[in-house]
Amino acid sequence: MSHGAPITSSSGIALPPLRPGPHQRRLDLIAVVATFGGLLFGYDTGVINGALEPMKHDLGLTTVTEGLVTATLLVGAAVGAIVGGRMNDTLGRKKTLTIVAVIFFVGTVGGVIAPNLAVMLPSRIILGFAVGAASVTVPVYLAELAPTERRGTLSGRNELAIVVGQMLAFIINAVIANVWGHHDGVWRYMLAVAAVPAVCLFVGMLRMPESPRWLISKGRHDDALQVLLQVRNEDRARAEIAEVEHLAEEESESQTGGWADLSVPWIRRIVIVGCGLAMAQQLTGINSVMYYGTQLLTEAGFSASAALIANIANGVLAVAGSAICLFFVIDRMPRRQLIVRGFVATTSVHGLIVIAATVMPQGIMRAYVILILCVTFVFFMQLALNVPVWVCLSELFPLQLRGFAMGLSILCMWLMNAALTFAFPIIVGLTGLQGIFSLFFVVGVISVVFLWKMLPNTSGRSLEQLEEAFAGGDFR
Repeated sequence: MSHGAPITSSSGIALPPLRPGPHQRRLDLIAVVATFGGLLFGYDTGVINGALEPMKHDLGLTTVTEGLVTATLLVGAAVGAIVGGRMNDTLGRKKTLTIVAVIFFVGTVGGVIAPNLAVMLPSRIILGFAVGAASVTVPVYLAELAPTERRGTLSGRNELAIVVGQMLAFIINAVIANVWGHHDGVWRYMLAVAAVPAVCLFVGMLRMPESPRWLISKGRHDDALQVLLQVRNEDRARAEIAEVEHLAEEESESQTGGWADLSVPWIRRIVIVGCGLAMAQQLTGINSVMYYGTQLLTEAGFSASAALIANIANGVLAVAGSAICLFFVIDRMPRRQLIVRGFVATTSVHGLIVIAATVMPQGIMRAYVILILCVTFVFFMQLALNVPVWVCLSELFPLQLRGFAMGLSILCMWLMNAALTFAFPIIVGLTGLQGIFSLFFVVGVISVVFLWKMLPNTSGRSLEQLEEAFAGGDFR
């Protein structure tokens, strides 16, 4: 979509086109600062991939406690998602992200100094709370600040930051393991790196503006206009503020912004779709691959040291896929079409992994085939699913309900993630790669059918236009 062409508002009036200027650079700066939350999300979820092996030795972890160390972060993230959604609606997006930065720092320090499991597990839960709250807040903050023409690319930067964080975790793990691997507690160095972006997020958010849509929902119309004037040319800012004000007034008369709204059929439908989409994304197994990639490649046939290095390929392909999606795909293809095609592609790769793991004999050839299929899966996941899913979730819900409904969807995402993460090493231990990827294949087929029937397209229209269409029963 051209940034210079006018678009139509929800009232049918053409909005003035976006024009270049300092406001565009200001918006880009806001996106960079806010996506430090995504970077922390990625690093803190990816670092366990390489830190777990030395941590097992130092803390005396068993198979069960190994799963607990990984999964407790995800349980904390589930709590952080639902609480963070409420914080978004009550405190605002800016203040929530500032608080989240402090929680990231506290959780990081707790993990670094943990002498035993009794300290490590609470620290992982605290860190997970920050991850969950950030996963709810950053996409909403960016979507509400972005103009319709750039919403996909701006909101999608958070997912790019997540996979960059995971890739950095894999690279830093490999460097630290090879340079200081002989040190006791080398995993503490790996965890400590996350303190740096936490400080950057805190300092940066102190200077960032609040979401104009949240300000309007609280009756602070003059403040909202001042924020929009920072990130839009003046005529566009004034036209947009009028559109958001009109819809906010209608919402305030009919919605409470909580559980009671689920009695409204159209709201209940989009919340079900949001929760289903979030769970389907996790049921691809993407985070099992990102958390346990090293162990998975060892199971495939690589040595422990070779698996640690080969796993970097997952991080590199994840960043490449996200970047291509963000800069060349996300705003050029309907969101619904991209997501459904993405599930078809990833499910097909799962089937190929099952075949390779079943028919190929143990050996280096099998290991390399499974590595190629895994990185292909990760690439397709990032190209067609992760960025579009996060962007779509930030667009689906009405203004008054956005924090709550986003929090509920991400709660479902993190609970599914936690269950899979805890079960992954157990299932692989019992059934090998064939069993776990067969599960991903079957669930992938179910997800394609569900999304084909239920998922509306959210691209090409303003957030206000989407809300009016859904309220009128139009879920195309």
